[in-house]
Order: sequence, then structure tokens, then C-alpha cells
Amino acid sequence: MSDSDRVAAYLDSLWLERGLSENSLAAYRRDLTAWVDWLTSRQLSLAVFCVSDLSDYLAARQAAGLSVRSLARQLSSIRGLSQYTVRIGLRADDASRDVPAPRMPRSLPHTLSESDVEALLAAPDVASVIGLRDKVALEILYAAGLRVSELTALRLPMIDRQAGVVRVMGKGGKERLVPLGEECVHWLGRYLTESRPLLPGAQASDYVLPGRKGAWTRQSMWHRIKAMALKAGVDPSLSPHGLRHAFATHLLNHGVDLRSVQLMLGHADLSTTQIYTEVATARLQALHAAHHPRNG
Repeated sequence: MSDSDRVAAYLDSLWLERGLSENSLAAYRRDLTAWVDWLTSRQLSLAVFCVSDLSDYLAARQAAGLSVRSLARQLSSIRGLSQYTVRIGLRADDASRDVPAPRMPRSLPHTLSESDVEALLAAPDVASVIGLRDKVALEILYAAGLRVSELTALRLPMIDRQAGVVRVMGKGGKERLVPLGEECVHWLGRYLTESRPLLPGAQASDYVLPGRKGAWTRQSMWHRIKAMALKAGVDPSLSPHGLRHAFATHLLNHGVDLRSVQLMLGHADLSTTQIYTEVATARLQALHAAHHPRNG
């Protein structure tokens, strides 16, 4: 059996085991065909290649202009095939195991400026039942930096308006208390009095944001936020998570310490929160470049 036949057999096994789509299978096929062709051109094969051969191949692909993300995907494809050759007895070892994955560049989360957030928060029509609900959803997301899943899961007993805090159940069932701020508490009070009682499903549910069948869905919330972003004239690609990014970045911009932001976001590891210091620094650098009299 040729290496090309082995690739075909491996792809058949992937299709049977994982039910991959045609697009995914085509991507695997491209990656693995290129790898096998490279081995053949050097009189090598899947049975005899070593760690240095795979490293040379990845280096050649990088030199040809392949992105780090594409390199990582190709290595993942090759590792799967290499493990398959061990399973079928073609070779005793997995030579791909000791090849380190390309280091992915750390992408900074996109965040809104404070003026963008103000425009977004002003977009809902608070004179309407739905508009007041949308307003409160945006206010809570920004005031407390919640994940969307945390917001949709909020129940009435989890909010203490008198103390101005919300009790959040985060990932892994970890609980945290997060301040809401006076503005958010004000709008929350109006919403609970004027809007929530009129929403479908409100009488049969204790969710803060009820839906027809339980909680307001993440998908519906996403569509409403996109509509508010369009109305406010801010980034149309905004997702609900964008307000969580803005919450963290703006707090750091105003001098809140990293540990406090970590606790409010519910991050288990401080290193996860540290990326927001990079966002804040990048924002300050951009402002400095644009406004400092010694620049340009």
C-alpha cells in the first residue's frame, strides 16, 4: 500500500469515527497530501520519517509564507496520521509527538472605547417594554463584566439592589459577588417595576431576563445587541462578550488593580486577566501617538 493509499484509508476512518464534513475532510486531505508529496520528493515515507524531517517540512512551509495558524493546523493533521500509522502497525513510534507546536500569536480582544459604550447604552428605547429590557441587559453586561451565559442564568434572588451587588455563578460552579454601580441599579429598578412584569414568561419564571420558555436565550440577546450596535453606530461586529472586554479594559484604564479585575471577571488564573493590561497599554499608546505634541 502506498502512502497516498494510507492517507485515503485514514481519512475514511476519520469520516466513520467523527462524521467530519466534506470541507473538513478536504482540508485534512490537502494537508496530508502535501506532507506525503514532500516525503516522497526526498525519498522518505510515513514509515521512516523522523522528528527532524517533520521539523524541516514545517520550516519549509513557513518559509513559503504559511501562517502560524495554518502551520499549527497542518501539524495537527500530520500528528493524527502519524498516530494512525502506529495503530495499524506501520511503525512502532509516533515521530510527530516530539515536534513542538508553532507558538500562536496572542491576539488582543477587541474592545469598545468609553464613548462607544455610552452610545451603545443610550441606543435602546427605554419608553418601550423591550427597549427597557435591552437597556438593562447592556447595563448589567458592562457594569459587572458578565459572560452572556452568566447574564442569562441570573435569577431574581441573585441580585441585591440595596447592596448594589449581583451574585454570579461562573465557570465550574464558582460563585462571586460583583458590584453593579448606581446607574445600573437605577435602570434595574425601573425594569423590574415597569418592564419585566409585561414580558412573556415573566410570571412563571424567576429569571431576571425571562423568555417564553425559561430564560432569555443567548441567541436572542446576541441579535438584540447587534441591532443596538447598528443603531448606535458602533462596531457592527460587536458581540455580547465585547462589553465584558470593555468592562475590564476601562477599569484598568482608570487605575483599578489587576487582582480586583480578576476577581470581578471570575478568572481562575491571573495570567488570563493580564491580556487586558496589554489592551489598556495599546490604547494608551494609541492616544499618546495621536495627541502628544511631540508626535508627528
